[in-house]
Amino acid sequence: MIQTDLIKGSLRTIVLKLLKENGRMYGYEITRRVEELTAGKIKLTYGALYPVLHKLESEGVLVTEQENYNNRIRVYYSLTEKGHSMVSEKIRELMEFIESLQGIVNPQTNPNYA
Repeated sequence: MIQTDLIKGSLRTIVLKLLKENGRMYGYEITRRVEELTAGKIKLTYGALYPVLHKLESEGVLVTEQENYNNRIRVYYSLTEKGHSMVSEKIRELMEFIESLQGIVNPQTNPNYA
């Protein structure tokens, strides 16, 4: 399992990408989908996920809808227009970061390696 501190900086992008692909999701659904897509290597805690969701909502990137499901309130998150416009940029930034890390971890693949 990958440590939470490694995931923390990427969590915004992960949430944005999943919401773009799925339209709207609730918190538990997001955690399950991440776990499924990573074959269980990334397990999001609610303590990590919900502060990110609330921050994105306060920034106008997400909106929420509440629905009653089996006598419980379920909060769904979806992207605003602002959120949709930032997904591609956040993914590009994350990919650039991953490539940079690969250059550190495996310098032989880095064209700047001397």
